[in-house]
Formats: sequence, C-alpha cells, structure tokens
Amino acid sequence: MNRSLRAAATAVLVTAALTAAPPPALALDPPGGYADVLDLHGVPSAALPSGDGDVNPITVFADQGAWHAYALPGAGDRAQYGGFSGPLYIAQEYPWWLSRSFSRIQLSESGRTLDLAAGGTPVFVSLPGALSERYDLGGGLRLTLDLRFADDRTALVRAGLENDGPAARTLGVGWTGELLRPADEPMRSAPALAATGQGVAVSFARVRSTWDYLTDGTERFEVTHDAPVTSTVTGDSYRTDLTAPVRLAPGAHRSIDWAESYTFTADEAARARASVRTLLRHPQAAVEAGERRWRGYLAGATAGVPADRRRTAVKAVETLVTNWRSAAGALRHDGITPSISDKWFAGGFWSWDTWKQAVGTSRFDAPLAQSQIRAMFDYQVQPDDPERPQDAGMIPDCLFYNDPAHGGGNWNERNSKPPLAAWSVWQVYLAGHDLGFLRELYPKLVAYQQWWSRNRDHDGNGLAEYGATLDPANADAESTRQAAAWESGMDNAPRFDAQAGAATVANRSAAGAPLGYSLDQESVDLNSYLSADRGYLAQIAGRLGLTAEAARWRASAAALAAQVRGRMYDPATGWFYDTALGTGTPLVARGRGIEGAIPLWTGVASREQAAAVRGKLVDPGEFATPLPFPTVAASSPAFDATGYWRGAVWLDQAYFALTGLQRYGYRADARALTDRLLAGAQGLTGDQPIHENYDPLTGRALNSSNFSWSAALLLPLLAGDEGVDAGGDGGGDGGA
Repeated sequence: MNRSLRAAATAVLVTAALTAAPPPALALDPPGGYADVLDLHGVPSAALPSGDGDVNPITVFADQGAWHAYALPGAGDRAQYGGFSGPLYIAQEYPWWLSRSFSRIQLSESGRTLDLAAGGTPVFVSLPGALSERYDLGGGLRLTLDLRFADDRTALVRAGLENDGPAARTLGVGWTGELLRPADEPMRSAPALAATGQGVAVSFARVRSTWDYLTDGTERFEVTHDAPVTSTVTGDSYRTDLTAPVRLAPGAHRSIDWAESYTFTADEAARARASVRTLLRHPQAAVEAGERRWRGYLAGATAGVPADRRRTAVKAVETLVTNWRSAAGALRHDGITPSISDKWFAGGFWSWDTWKQAVGTSRFDAPLAQSQIRAMFDYQVQPDDPERPQDAGMIPDCLFYNDPAHGGGNWNERNSKPPLAAWSVWQVYLAGHDLGFLRELYPKLVAYQQWWSRNRDHDGNGLAEYGATLDPANADAESTRQAAAWESGMDNAPRFDAQAGAATVANRSAAGAPLGYSLDQESVDLNSYLSADRGYLAQIAGRLGLTAEAARWRASAAALAAQVRGRMYDPATGWFYDTALGTGTPLVARGRGIEGAIPLWTGVASREQAAAVRGKLVDPGEFATPLPFPTVAASSPAFDATGYWRGAVWLDQAYFALTGLQRYGYRADARALTDRLLAGAQGLTGDQPIHENYDPLTGRALNSSNFSWSAALLLPLLAGDEGVDAGGDGGGDGGA
C-alpha cells in the first residue's frame, strides 16, 4: 500500500469518537495459541547488532513498513524493566541499536522509586502485531506496557496503571533512557540527544560510510508524550517526568500513551508529528485497526493449514511483516527485505526474492504483495535509458535506499535474477482479483520476457543463458562469470565453477552492437522458468481479452518446453542438466543440482522424465537426505552440507521440488518429504526463527535468520497448495 492510501485509511480510523479509557489487558495466549511464536527476548550489548558474522542474534518486531524495530527484555534483565529493547533503527541500509532500552517507565510514591517486580517476576510476551509486558508492583498495583505500530514511521506505546488495592495511590511517572553509541567514528558521533517540549529526540549527523552507516543529517528519532512533561538531558542520558502526579482511587485505572517515531527527512518528520497528534488523541482507534488487520492476516495465512502447523504459518507472517519496509529514499513502493536481522539484507529489495515473497504475502495482504512487485518494476530499464538502453526491459538484481547516484554501494545492475515475475503477478492476481493490476503489469512483463530473448540467447537457438550486463563492474572475464552466476540466484553452485569450465561469451545485436554477456551454458532452470512465465503471460493476456497474444504466448511456452525436454534431459542418468552452448551436450560431469527438478514444477517434463527425476528426489543417496532437498545431490563430489549453494537446503527449492512431485501425481512422496522437512529444519517448530538455508544432514539452521523468501513459500507449502495451474503449463504432458 502506498503512503497516501495508508494515511487516508489511518485518518478515517483515528477520527472515530472514542473514550480515553485504557484498553483491556492483552490476553497472554489468545484463542489461536499464537503467543511467542518467535522468541523476541534479548537486550543488545553493543550498538552494532552483529552476533555470528553479520547477523543480529536478537529477533525483533516491526510492522506497517517501519524502519525501526523492538524486542522484549528477558525475565532477568532487571535494569531494562519498564521498557522495550531498542529500538533497532536502519541507517538507510544498515541496522543499528539506538539504545538498550530507550524509554523505560519508572514509578515513584512519596519520593521512593517503586520496584516493578515487587509482586513477582514480570511477564513479557510477543503477540501477532504487538509486544506486551505485565508487572505486579504489589499492594494491588499493576502496570502493563503494550507496543504496536500505528503507521510506517511511528510506534505507539500504551502504559496501563491499575489500582486494585484498598487505598488510593498517588504516583509520580517518569521515563529514563540513554544512547548506545557505535564504537567507531564517524558513526559514534552521529546520534545527538536533546530535550523537546513533549519528550526527547535524537538527531543524526550526516555520515556516508558506504559499507556500514548511511545518514543524510536529516534523520530523527522522536518520543512524544500525550500529557505535559519536562525533560532534562545529561550527556547521552535523559530523564522525562509527567508534570502532574497520577492519582488512582481504589479500583481505578489510567492509560498513559506515547509515540516513538523514526523518520528520514524533514518532510517525513513533519508528517509524523501531525499524525502523532491525532494518534495520541485517539490511541484506541490505532489499537483496534491493528487488531483487525492482524486478525485478517492470521485468517488468510492459516486458511487450509492443519491446526498443528498454524503456529509455523503465523511465524512466517510475523517474519514477513517485520521485514516489510515502506517507501523511502530510492525505494518508491513498499516492499519486503530479505532480513532485518542481516546487515546486508536490511535495506534493499531483491527481484527474485520479491517474486517469491509476493506469492506468500498475497495469502494475507494482496495490496502489499502488489506493492512489492511494483517496487522492482519501478526500475525496469527503459528504451530511452541514457546509460543502458540495450537492457530495455531488464529488472535489476537489487535496489536499495541509495541508488548509485546517491552513493549506493549495494545497488546492483550487473545482472538480473531468474524470471519468475509473471508467475508472481498471476498468483497475486488470483489472491486479489485486481484486473487493473494485470493490465498495469502485462506490458512490463512482456518487456522483461523480450529482454531475456534478446540479451541472453547467444546463438539465437531459443534457449537462454544466465549472463551479465555491460556494467563497469563487469570489466573482466572473472567479473562477468561471477555476475552471471549471481543472475542465476545460485551464486556459488558447482555448475558455475570456473575450474569446471564455466566462462562467459560476449553478446551482440544483429547490427553488431554489444548487449552484454552470456555463460557458455544454457541453464535448465532458466529455460523452465521462461517457459512457465510465457504460460502465465498467456493466462494474463487471456484474462485481458488479448486472445491472439495469449495464443502466441502459449505456442512460445510449448516450443521452449519441447526444447528443454529434448535437449536438457539425460536419459542415462535420469536427470535434467544445463547444456553446453553450441553443442547442446548436457553437462553431466558437473553433477546433479536441484535445478534439475524445476522442469517438474513448471510442467515441462514428460511423464517418463518426471518418473526418473522422482526417483532421484526420493533417493536418500541423492536428494532425500535427512532434511530434503540439498541444492547439490549427496552423490556429487561437489556436495558440501554447509555450502551456500553447494548442498545446503533452501526452502524455495524444496518448495519447487515438492510441488513438482505433486504436479505429476506423486502426492504421497510429497507429503512424506514435506513432513520430514517441516519437522527437521531447525526453527520451523518451536520459537526459533526461520532461516535462509539448512544443513541437509542435521537440519541445523545456516546463514541469515528471519529470512523472508523461506517464510513466504512456507505459507503455500503448509497449506498443501501445489502452486501451479494451467497458466504455468509449459507445454509438457505433465500437467496438473
């Protein structure tokens, strides 16, 4: 949803006439049983969130596309009682902790600070869409703290005070907090703490440390209270107090609210202040709107999911929503980052991540799924592009808050990513039935498909290759090979090893103009994806009434599928492989990779071929490892159980393999392997995070935690959806 639509929706909700009475306490374990599906407890010890490598060990909560996030303290973190851990803020592209707990409420009576745990150990719990803390101070006095996001820049915190004791209580209410500065300059000097008329604020100096910290000097974190306060700042610490005490008669309760906003620009800060004023007048409207939204999320995500797997589905939703970033900087639409927990994945959108994430997100929020897709197509190369007109139609690999013109180091146009866009658009359409969305995207999808045919078919035989663009970073043979491997998404897969013979060749137009580079091999997954996307383009064209175009796309899909069946399958080994450019020889010696199962998912394999592939997918010595499915067969000399794309299990490839088995009627196999996958991958049950990939021998989680595309494709997998239909039939006789 774009910001103007979201603001309009918020305005309608918050202008409703509501009383100032505090909300009832949140249920610690609602009827759905979705409390603490993720362990969100932890307090940072340093501003740099990295634990193992560049991954933050503390799982956080965000919502509404906000660029800051929070966690819960642990039961023994007494110094942080009264507050939420953080916030974690994203300095345009990189996550940092601003504080251990920036806003800690303190209560006093007769000049004595009250012990928040006097009545027992506090209870800290995460719920879908909210964090909650409950304190018993003894003598009938209780404090609850609830945090949720009101919009894409602001979190609302509600403190509820209840007096169930026999005597009236007169309480002083204050807050304290301090900065957690980065260890090194220039980041260390970036934050500056100051008092305001309604609380405190942190401003940020301009820092352009390309690979660590990026600010423009206009960023601001601001705490705004709903009642008169006075604040004092001493160095990196502050103290804020209500100017009037809170008096609670026996049986009385009182709600105290404040907002915490993180903005990038002066305009954003001004808009946030205006929305905060309305929010603090009618906070319950935001609470109720958030609860309605999350009830809708959970209903969509758990539809068709067996009861014993619904907590995993809710975990997937929480993962995707926390990784949701709203439009900011060069990102023109809301989208979902791979992981807020990973330094390199917190501030940008990737194309093939997006195609998969949108499919999962559409199950509970179709407008957000649409927005993700638009975010990538915002930067589709146009024919009049001054720098790369030869790449008209291409979608870049990844986009970040900063484009290259503004010092972006992570933005990548050296290559694209696998073409799953039409599949994604069609699945999102089926979720929301927005014909206007199809009409908007169809010509862009056509241009993308045409780019693959024009720029990635070196010998013009109709089979495409992964490759690289005429980017300055692709200045030598090794750089172009690396970019081409990245374009596959399977970066270091053995089939792309230079020592195995992988290299690139230059591509030129019919007039001799340079177009870019191709690998000297035609990839089976790429051509299967292209065939499927042409099938989906036929579906889209048909739905738009473009009958002749639909027929052309169907014929094109069938022709490409026939080439995959006829040239990329090796009967002797019963598997699909990449083929050598020119000779068309299957590259059997490089070993079997999970890409050989993609022809089943896309429906291009014949039934005989599918039967042979099925044999490898259910063989413990090949792909049915203790945790199925490794990206490289266990029988391969290149197999490495912890290798990134050399043996680790990725849930997207497992999803493709499982739904491919379903498509060809091997449903019992698919069910058994799905059960093994869901039970064996660390974190899919229990309260640990969903990861980027897993060890196929032990199920141990590897690499980035809280990973979006894993979460996204878990949703249809949990519901038993095949993820295929006639639109994706590439012309094989597998069919659904």
